[in-house]
Amino acid sequence: MKRVLAIDFGASSGRAIVGEFDGERVTMKEIHRFSNDPVILGDTMYWDVLRLFHEIKQSLIKAKPYNVESVAIDTWGVDFGLIDKDGRLIDNPVHYRDARTNGMLKEAFELFPEEDFYKATGNQFMEINTAFQLLAVKKYRPELLSRADKVLLMPDLFSYFLTGNKKAERSIASTTQLFDQNSKDWSCEALAALGIDKALMPEIVESGSVVGTISSTLCEELDIKPIKVIAVCGHDTQSALVAAPAKESDFAFLSSGTWSLLGTELDTPIINEKSLELNVTNEQGYGGKTSFLKNIIGLWLIQESRRQWIREGTELSFAELERLALEAEPFKCFIDPDDPIFTPAGNIPKRIKNYCEKTGQDIPQTTGEVMRCIYESLALKYRLAIGELEECTGKKFGTLYMIGGGTKDKFLSRLTASCCNITVSSGPVEATSLGNILIQLMAQGEIDGLANAREIVRASEKITAFEPENPSDWDEAFERYKAIIQRGDKNA
Repeated sequence: MKRVLAIDFGASSGRAIVGEFDGERVTMKEIHRFSNDPVILGDTMYWDVLRLFHEIKQSLIKAKPYNVESVAIDTWGVDFGLIDKDGRLIDNPVHYRDARTNGMLKEAFELFPEEDFYKATGNQFMEINTAFQLLAVKKYRPELLSRADKVLLMPDLFSYFLTGNKKAERSIASTTQLFDQNSKDWSCEALAALGIDKALMPEIVESGSVVGTISSTLCEELDIKPIKVIAVCGHDTQSALVAAPAKESDFAFLSSGTWSLLGTELDTPIINEKSLELNVTNEQGYGGKTSFLKNIIGLWLIQESRRQWIREGTELSFAELERLALEAEPFKCFIDPDDPIFTPAGNIPKRIKNYCEKTGQDIPQTTGEVMRCIYESLALKYRLAIGELEECTGKKFGTLYMIGGGTKDKFLSRLTASCCNITVSSGPVEATSLGNILIQLMAQGEIDGLANAREIVRASEKITAFEPENPSDWDEAFERYKAIIQRGDKNA
């Protein structure tokens, strides 16, 4: 029986899961769960990185009885820490929702024109991307870069804390807008254009590489043995994609969590005028695959709305919010989830009402109406994104594999199937942790390749299929939706 430890950091919580493989199935046991709460100090939003590393230590202690043979960490994308020449963390990593990148996209295009930038990196343009965060550091706090020896993205930073080795895993590197999708190395062109020293960027290693063992200092502190630390797909989306239970080679996936990542898996990147126009991103996945996808704000809208209602004195569970949405009248109003007004933390319900007012729609009044607006807007956004993927790839998708925590929300799966007129395969819920575990097992020779790994997922997990219900009811709503988001863009 092979046992490994997966530590999965989401944007709002983290979990440690022991994966056990008997040669045919993987079983998972959660041994530790914790919140991941940003900290606002002054006018800056930070990740509480020392607390998060403490949770890693607690995970390793709790894993002792299971005698795991390796550990691996995956996180969200784009954020990083700076390490100085003495190996010390210079500053707390800043949260991608921090305001420091406001306006950086425009400044970047003055240094490196949009078309050239996209041709060099193949990434969807979002101001949260690493390239624009580094540009903000260079503008506002240049002394930090002058002291820095290496830029380490979050999963690589935690692996460095465990091992002392500074590496960059390929999938997380490909989220930065500083990675060349064709050469599969750092983009000298992008780095030079932005004035970022390439020496700051660490050596890139393949997903599934052993990056070291837990240091003797940590082993002594925690009273644990020096197990291997494996660089799985550090970007949680790409670890989750490994656990997509697809049989076919051409399929669409939706990794549903705080963010919705909707895309397909390709052998080579697509970087052309059409993919630039539609702002589609290319990321590196496991085994040399390319994930061609759209980043869409996802369950953040529900999570942050719930936090606002709690602040106002009304505490409702996610299940209760889902029920209120189900009871509300359909197709009354829509938003563009990716409108920049919904990115920062704060009063999302109020912003939804303002968006609806500015775009000439009915204004949602009740909690259920706000929730219905969010649910339907997400489903409609998924339909738009699937159409763009099909336009770029020339493929037609019959099944959407929805994976991740969002699959617990059956209402969203049902709406998505009907809105997109597509079969939605829902599950596994803990896709990221499962993918993390599978990559560790492949790295140790226990599983022979990606196709075999996905076969094991189908044998190990309960997958639910949702078929479209009255999909024609969504056609008129979709035309309204496209017109509404165009009005929203003009009002921005």
